[in-house]
Amino acid sequence: MAHTLPRLGFAGIGLMGLPLCRRLRLAGYELTLWNRTKDKCAPLLDLGAKLAATPAALCEQADVVLLCLADTQVVQQVVFGAQGIVEGARPNQLLVDHSSLDPAATRQMSAELLSRTGMRWVDAPVSGGVAGAEAGTLAIMAGGLVDDIERIRPIMAHLGQRLTHMGPVGAGQVTKVCNQMLVACNALVIAEVVALAEQSGVEAQAIASALAGGFADSKPLQILAPQMASSQFEPIKWHVRTLLKDLDTAVKLSREQNSATPMSGLAAQLMRLHATQGYAEQDPATLIQLYREPSL
Repeated sequence: MAHTLPRLGFAGIGLMGLPLCRRLRLAGYELTLWNRTKDKCAPLLDLGAKLAATPAALCEQADVVLLCLADTQVVQQVVFGAQGIVEGARPNQLLVDHSSLDPAATRQMSAELLSRTGMRWVDAPVSGGVAGAEAGTLAIMAGGLVDDIERIRPIMAHLGQRLTHMGPVGAGQVTKVCNQMLVACNALVIAEVVALAEQSGVEAQAIASALAGGFADSKPLQILAPQMASSQFEPIKWHVRTLLKDLDTAVKLSREQNSATPMSGLAAQLMRLHATQGYAEQDPATLIQLYREPSL
């Protein structure tokens, strides 16, 4: 007998959610969507996805519910707010959260959802950006029970090149914090490098290719340095506010663990300065503007 694919629900059709859902639908999964702005679901409805009126209704049509939302507060609202997932959840359903959240809040919400409904939680944040979501090459870091991770592995195979079980619930979010510390600090140093090159009369546009394959090479360098050098800030592929949120989470986590993260603390201050100068909704390539001389 043919194996039936699990029915999927998905909440959060944004920069990442849209390409993830497109891949799942094209892989043959029955897909039901919920999004605060219904218009964003239109391309997926054209592919045969269905629309749920509320997060609670999303659970009626799904064995596994996936989230890709802005932050901890939004996840809290979608799961536990009025007509939230908690009102439709049932035992043996899985919630898979691709959002980047506070690890402690993730553990607390997981425990509450389990005790109230029997629905279990897997935190599975991702790295690789919109390009990785479109290509299905994301790195997925997961926290949860071994059996639950294995249950979602076939689904995640359509979204990422790798799904790594990092430990119990919350471990995926801790790993994502570590990822974002590396990405954000890297982005800020790349901005310093490009500005210094420009001000020293070096061909800044050639920095990324010159350093390719060497010890300083990285994906952020190859993506951000050329964009910074040419002031190419659109299309916006991710947001300064997202990196700032994740750096703030890193600083909070380090405080809770009595760990030291001075580089990430400084990065958070610089990122906040940049955000307050009107760049919160802009691409991190705009970080170069922190270091360029203001135009006279």
